[in-house]
Amino acid sequence: MSTLHPDISDRIQSEINSQDVVLFMKGTPVMPQCGFSAAVVGVLSHIGVQFRGVNVLEDEQIREGIKVYSDWPTIPQLYVKGEFMGGCDIVREMYETGELLEMLNTHGINVSPQ
Repeated sequence: MSTLHPDISDRIQSEINSQDVVLFMKGTPVMPQCGFSAAVVGVLSHIGVQFRGVNVLEDEQIREGIKVYSDWPTIPQLYVKGEFMGGCDIVREMYETGELLEMLNTHGINVSPQ
């Protein structure tokens, strides 16, 4: 495993701390640039949770750094209250089982399902 430069680690941590729900994704919430990012945006939008999208396509250091930071090889990556939740398949599975809504409620995150 490669090591992450402290400056990049600090930038990633700052993004994660910027809001309760943060999605590192390809593209933006309005215009996702890959199907997996679009799927997670769809789930989050469907349950009505406010989240911040971080477009990894705009910054190669963040794009590669987040994979090292989380020790997770793919994007998108969802963080809730600073905790790494997982990627597209995990988020979809948590949504389908009701675990995602339960976890958001447990963390005090407001949701308003559509």
